[in-house]
Amino acid sequence: MTKRLDQFAVGIDIGGTGIKFGLVNHRGDISHKNVALKTTDYEKVEDFVDALHDALKPAIDSVGFQKIRGIGVGAPNGNFYTGTIEYAPNLPWTGVLPLAKLMSDRFNLPCSLTNDANAAAVGEMMYGAARGMRDFIMITLGTGVGSGIVSNGQVIYGHDGFAGELGHTIIRPGGRKHRSTGSHGSLEAYASATGIMLTAQEMLEQTDKPSLLRNFKSEEIDSRIVYECAIQGDEIAQEVYRFTGQILGEALANFIMFSSPEAIILFGGVIKAGKLIINPTREHMEKNLLPIFQNKVKLIFSELKEADAAILGASALVWEMRDQ
Repeated sequence: MTKRLDQFAVGIDIGGTGIKFGLVNHRGDISHKNVALKTTDYEKVEDFVDALHDALKPAIDSVGFQKIRGIGVGAPNGNFYTGTIEYAPNLPWTGVLPLAKLMSDRFNLPCSLTNDANAAAVGEMMYGAARGMRDFIMITLGTGVGSGIVSNGQVIYGHDGFAGELGHTIIRPGGRKHRSTGSHGSLEAYASATGIMLTAQEMLEQTDKPSLLRNFKSEEIDSRIVYECAIQGDEIAQEVYRFTGQILGEALANFIMFSSPEAIILFGGVIKAGKLIINPTREHMEKNLLPIFQNKVKLIFSELKEADAAILGASALVWEMRDQ
């Protein structure tokens, strides 16, 4: 298909409380961005789709329906194969939701759906740091830890559409309990923003050493406060990042020896810590690799703006869909 900059994809990111959407051309320019709808306002998913149609219609009409190539959606527990959202714990609608079909029927456009981390990986491959790469792993470090694995230019979905949950792999057997899943020692329990908060609280309890973190109540401490204390030279806050980077680096070494990617790309709020997180991560990643893998895999930050990444990633599904 000839790609023209006057063609647009609709990119939609569905979150637990609200959604983001916009029209995106093939170069990654976003227009008509909107964040007005809240998923919690709609008891039925069908009502949500109707409201989304009404919200998007002025944008679609402004560029012309004939220029819209399709709709891409990133959503929690989104299944690329079936176009369904399946048992998403942070959405108000339960069960298996045939969202792609509902969207296609309502908009009269093709719709492709995947989970938010896979969408981010596709967006990075089309618009960001992974341009030209055919083998890489995208790790999203936010409230949780998500991942998208690309091998030979294709996202790895597995036989059922749910492959790539690297955040829930067990990297400390018998370790910290994950509050949502109940598992012990998962990567997400340590390397997420929530994990950083918990590590800080634990370290403060284990020592009487002075710390800027003690100026805050335990329940007030979050990853932002840990970062602010760390850049002021606080030893405990810096140790939190060193420990977090160690665990993340060890996990990344396992992932590299599994799929031998060209790069691992880090994305999300946690990477705002910059060298505090990436230096110990790189050190322990390399330390735990077999010699045949050492110093071969780039560890880099995403080039996508965090505010736009979800829309870009979802829209990239449309161009992928049209090229198949």
